[in-house]
Amino acid sequence: MSQRELIVLGTGSQVPTKLRNHNGYVVRWGREGLLFDPGEGTQRQMAFAGVSVSDLTHIALTHFHGDHCLGLPGIVQRVNLDEVAHPIDAYYPASGQVFFDRLCQASAFYHRIDLRPHPVTGPGVLDTPDATFQLRAVPLSHPVEAFGYRLTEPASRRMLPDRLRAFGIRGPRVAELQRAGSIVAGDRTVTLDEVSEPRPGQSFAFVMDTRLCPGVLEAAAGVDMLVIEATFLDAEAHLAEEHGHLTAGQAARAAAEAGVRTLVLTHFSQRYRTLDDHRREAEEHFPGELFVAEDLQRIPFPARQ
Repeated sequence: MSQRELIVLGTGSQVPTKLRNHNGYVVRWGREGLLFDPGEGTQRQMAFAGVSVSDLTHIALTHFHGDHCLGLPGIVQRVNLDEVAHPIDAYYPASGQVFFDRLCQASAFYHRIDLRPHPVTGPGVLDTPDATFQLRAVPLSHPVEAFGYRLTEPASRRMLPDRLRAFGIRGPRVAELQRAGSIVAGDRTVTLDEVSEPRPGQSFAFVMDTRLCPGVLEAAAGVDMLVIEATFLDAEAHLAEEHGHLTAGQAARAAAEAGVRTLVLTHFSQRYRTLDDHRREAEEHFPGELFVAEDLQRIPFPARQ
């Protein structure tokens, strides 16, 4: 199993179909698991995908329309039933606090885990206790308040074997150099900068229900993987604008402008029985790796740069 991957649980929008469940996306990030926008049926889709609720460490809701949140009660009750041992951090628009509370208290159950709420009041970096990444919220444009999420790994350094050999540094001394920043090797002091190079952290963006707006490009700028809605085709751009959505062409053009490496289109209207036109439309504008998401699909993160 890939250490970092996207697991698509559902790709439908307002109305699910026989082939497309309501939304649901899990990002495996090493030992952490982020569940985005759990719509109806998420718990069952997780079973089909082989994802355990104990894998989840974070839950993030972009907004409080039903196809993005009605699976939350089942997930909350399941993590309590299974007595998940670690805390789970939940992120959602603060303006929907009443909906979050109702969803989490939808029926009677025993409260056994630490579900830590983090209502999002505006753009910026969010509190992610003990996480190995930074999570940022970006405002989107939808009939109700909505946020996209951008996940970024801190930058690090890549060791250069040829340079290490040139200075005679090997074994435990490499780790010592990484910890201290410099060590004495032979008759001189060798610094970490001399035997390594910067390595950018990996990044991921999740952009759901929105019109084109500055937040789309802000969230997507230079990311390794962008998951973005493509509810309509360009021929229905007027409907996309009216209802606060994107077309496949708009999503692809934004991804190309933002310098995205891997583009994943999802959240498709039930009006489209097949998605061939979504792919064709996106391919006209986006030159990188492109996925038109399917339920239960697993998509690995691209190799590190």
